[in-house]
Amino acid sequence: GPIVWQFAPTKKFEPDDFEAFLQLLPKKDGSMTFRHVLEVRHASFIDPAFVALARKHAVAICYAHHHDYPEIADVTADLVEFNVNENAWISSMILYKLGLFGMDWDHTPWLDNKASFQRGVNQAIRRTSIELVDTLGRIRGTSQIDQNLQDARGNLQFDEYTWYFGLNPFGPKTPTPSFYRSAIRDLNTFNDRLEACNAVFDARADNLIQFIDRIANDIGSTSAILRERSEAYNYGWFDTRADDRFWFAYGQLYGYYGILHAAGADFEDVIRQRAIGPLWQQTEQQLRAALNIRPFIISNGNEAGWIMPTHLATMGFYVLRVRSNLVEVRQVLDR
Repeated sequence: GPIVWQFAPTKKFEPDDFEAFLQLLPKKDGSMTFRHVLEVRHASFIDPAFVALARKHAVAICYAHHHDYPEIADVTADLVEFNVNENAWISSMILYKLGLFGMDWDHTPWLDNKASFQRGVNQAIRRTSIELVDTLGRIRGTSQIDQNLQDARGNLQFDEYTWYFGLNPFGPKTPTPSFYRSAIRDLNTFNDRLEACNAVFDARADNLIQFIDRIANDIGSTSAILRERSEAYNYGWFDTRADDRFWFAYGQLYGYYGILHAAGADFEDVIRQRAIGPLWQQTEQQLRAALNIRPFIISNGNEAGWIMPTHLATMGFYVLRVRSNLVEVRQVLDR
């Protein structure tokens, strides 16, 4: 696990002194790579310069929830980071666009799984960025739209398939990952402004209701896609598009698991006042159960079949369970 460096509550942030400390941290010991985490507790560390230093030296910051510093935007930025910086964004790579010996990459049996997973995560990110702009990042929808959130939403809505060069229109392009990296900077700037009390996060019950509605509708659409594929194409292991549907749904639930966990912290007061803590925990448990389904090969067999399993129907069942829990949370909040 990572090495956690815990600092006394009296330790203040002094940029030069702290950078000197970070420079002394060992990166490797033989074949072992070290991961360092900083746990700071003095108010002087609420400073964008501290975050910048941590990023410069590739050191993580221990994040302990506090009601003044909402987590949804932070987790959303982390998911984008995971998609385009910690991993290569597959859907805009030249190999993906060329295909495999003339075969569309999405029609290959296994090679498109990571791309589908990333697009599923991206679906959850895009939905959340819209809600941050429209409701969560403003007061009752009447205040001015936050420009950083608006910029992040615009960058995240950019298409998922653009490479450095295109034919229609012909010429050089800005690739998809560049737009998504800009969104990370926009979301981080919003968080920095929140810490400085120069931005708004409105954690009201009606905002949570709307957010849950949007997520439930989003995964409901995915459930319908899984059902349609499962019922119309019972080719078992020979359905080369079944894995696309499965891993997209998996990625979407992966994204929403992190986002809903963050929402549970951000709306902690609402959840406690409405006494939905156990129901919220149950929703997260359902998401974790769905994420435990990781078959080596995706099979789209008949539900009554004996030999070939039906992973799409199984994933669809878990998606509907999560959606049912979200609908129940929404009903309790709306009473």
